[in-house]
Amino acid sequence: MAPYAVGHDSGAVTDEQSAEISTRLNWLRAGVLGANDGIISTAGLVVGVAGATTARASILAAGVAGLLAGSLSMAAGEYVSVSSQRDSERAALETERRELAEEPEAELDELTGLLVARGLSRQLAREAAEQLTARDALRAHARVELGINPDELANPWHAALASLIAFTVGALLPLLAIVLPGPSARVPVTVASVLAALTLCGLVSARLGGAPASRAVLRNVAGGALAMTVTYAVGTWLGTG
Repeated sequence: MAPYAVGHDSGAVTDEQSAEISTRLNWLRAGVLGANDGIISTAGLVVGVAGATTARASILAAGVAGLLAGSLSMAAGEYVSVSSQRDSERAALETERRELAEEPEAELDELTGLLVARGLSRQLAREAAEQLTARDALRAHARVELGINPDELANPWHAALASLIAFTVGALLPLLAIVLPGPSARVPVTVASVLAALTLCGLVSARLGGAPASRAVLRNVAGGALAMTVTYAVGTWLGTG
């Protein structure tokens, strides 16, 4: 019996496969949330400017500036965050490597206990721990004890690029919706497009997170509608002031 297996048949999903699926879902969820941020922040910005002026060039300039600032800010923030995570993972692996060199028996006992906690019998856990240790002790402890795959540490550049793309894709919708129609239709078209997109984002994020769809959609749409209402009111006030 494989120590990482869940279930007993040949089609069972291993912990490693489960972790990979979870990682992909997390990336997809982050992409949806990044696009959602791009939609709301850019929509609030361009609708606010549209409330102050009908000049297409001014609205476009503000929208493009908001898109660039938001996407670069998201990318920078994600880079810093994931870099910190990777540093922590490397430090944990280095600590584990040192402990394996200094106290191999204690680490073997620890791995055995972890496998017992996962449902193996004491005898089978000991056998599995010995086999895993003989094969690659650091990898075994990294996966079972730390939940880290040494070959797949978080990449800050990938995370930054994904955030930049997700935000940009989301921001393009309200930007195009506000500059393509005529002056009288700009705000209504943008509001309708944004609310439809936020509904879709809410549905997808709820499905990925296993949460009730109606609640997620309501929060998403209400937040976007509030942002656009406030910025449009302020823009209109400043434009006529």
